[in-house]
Amino acid sequence: MIPIFEPETETEAAGIVATIARNDLTLKIEGGGTRSGLGNPVAADRLLSTRKLSGVVAYNPAEMTMTARAGTPVVEIEAVIAENRQMLAFEPLDHRGVMATAGEPTIGGVFATNASGPRRLVAGAARDHLLGIRFANGAGEVIKSGGRVMKNVTGLDLVKLLCGSHGTLGLLTEVTFKVLPLPPASATIVVSGLDDAQAAAAMARAMALPVEVSGAAHLPESVRSRFLGGGLPDGPATVLRLEGLAASVELRREKLVAAFASVAPVAVLDHDATTSLWRQVRDVKPYSDATQKPLWRVSVAPSAGQQLVAALRLEAGVDAFYDWQGGLVWLRMEADAEADLLRRYIKGLGGGHATLVRASDAIRAKTPAFEPEVPAVAALSARLKHKFDPKGIFNPGRMGF
Repeated sequence: MIPIFEPETETEAAGIVATIARNDLTLKIEGGGTRSGLGNPVAADRLLSTRKLSGVVAYNPAEMTMTARAGTPVVEIEAVIAENRQMLAFEPLDHRGVMATAGEPTIGGVFATNASGPRRLVAGAARDHLLGIRFANGAGEVIKSGGRVMKNVTGLDLVKLLCGSHGTLGLLTEVTFKVLPLPPASATIVVSGLDDAQAAAAMARAMALPVEVSGAAHLPESVRSRFLGGGLPDGPATVLRLEGLAASVELRREKLVAAFASVAPVAVLDHDATTSLWRQVRDVKPYSDATQKPLWRVSVAPSAGQQLVAALRLEAGVDAFYDWQGGLVWLRMEADAEADLLRRYIKGLGGGHATLVRASDAIRAKTPAFEPEVPAVAALSARLKHKFDPKGIFNPGRMGF
């Protein structure tokens, strides 16, 4: 067990970082511990937990912005904004199920990993909602970037740079982000019986219609029964979400049902079932199975997702389902991580990115968690790491450096 620091203030946290740097030690950064296995293994001399660096600093419902300390649990954030019928529109993924972890996800962890859910295809990723940050760099200096109002874009590039850096560039101490109105009504259209290629075409067609689809996923037969307790209609399910005012949702639902009624059997889920289904899609319910079977999160062009899975199935045992209109593929491997095979097919299909979300310790030790490895990108990442953290004290090894 390595020594653990639990600072309660930004000043205390920055002082710890400065001390670590002066003594040429390394530091693992952790929030609620729910994503502790994400990325390559980290071997550090000390652990710094932000869970006591918690609390809402400012919230302006009219401006739709909030500032909170990095260790604030997401559940607390959501409870506060729900009182004003607002939400985190990017639907941050909760990794506890797929990673078999406990604790509470923190808002700092959400932005450190750029955790984004099904609404990303219309609302953007977590980084698109991050307005400002405060963080300690590798020398223990506190840096502020961005602001507390949506029109303030000062330092926006730096804000986006830290978002998704997995704690390798600095210690986030405070984040300012936008929130959006919570839709009062929702419904999901379920188109049954389509294969992966047909589903990709159907989702593309739905997104092109003037009905404002806010979620588009395909759940093949191998995973369909694991959603809603097996309550979805028989056959592979292509699911399309609509949100907004009740009258608008009803009108758009009718148009969407009419568009697909001649193609395949169509069913409609009500608001409560819609909420449950998309939470399960967000949190990768089929693979929250308490196993260590390698699980990849692959981002490619929407038209390439089903092609990637089809090619992989010719050479490896894989299970998969699709989000983001097919552009996000959740791939569970039955045996090895098959990183080289995955890298080759991603490149052949025009490029993309994959993250090894879960695997055994033995597989994680030998497999780069972030694929594919592009030399130019790796070199740029190394230069950025040296600029922000010249002694390499933050999460050494997490992203391959």
